[in-house]
Amino acid sequence: MPTVLVTGFGPFPGAPINPTEQIVRRLARMRRLRGYRIAAHVFTTSYDAVDRELPRLIAKHHPRIVILFGLAANTPHLRVETLAHNEITRQHVDATGKVPANGAIRLARAAATQGRAPFTRLVNAARAAGVKAQRSQDAGRYVCNYIYWRAIEASRKPGGPARVVFVHAPELRSGKSRSGLIGLHSWVRAARAIVNAAINDLPSH
Repeated sequence: MPTVLVTGFGPFPGAPINPTEQIVRRLARMRRLRGYRIAAHVFTTSYDAVDRELPRLIAKHHPRIVILFGLAANTPHLRVETLAHNEITRQHVDATGKVPANGAIRLARAAATQGRAPFTRLVNAARAAGVKAQRSQDAGRYVCNYIYWRAIEASRKPGGPARVVFVHAPELRSGKSRSGLIGLHSWVRAARAIVNAAINDLPSH
């Protein structure tokens, strides 16, 4: 059975609660969707965790689709990211207190690389689920952007994922998101719609 790998992150400095952890755990309860198995993982928000665990997850599950979720606390809507940037911030530590030694993910490589997904369809799926959503070309320069770049790299290897996308979710406050919608269950509903839209029209082998 082909696999969709969905991932989120735990807390990090400035964000003691990361809603993507809850979103991914809810998605994991589905187990299967339209002939696909759902594999889920929550990363510690650290560069080392990404480098250590993402290759293992891909080697274990051989996912056809990888959907990565991260927190964007200052955005009022869900963002489907189209680009990963070849930059790493050195102004913010990760959850383990680490600051990267270099400001680039890959030296002497392109400034940005594009994800592999039907971006507009994913945005429309989230909107149809009742959540404000937009395409975005700015995945930040933190661990979210880093894992997106690494997942896209994996997709370009033989047998790698056919689709890779990163989705930024807004912060939840007092049970409601900044968009004014009901909190967590609305974002879980949108996340399910995004997974379903990512599966659509993709051969399972």
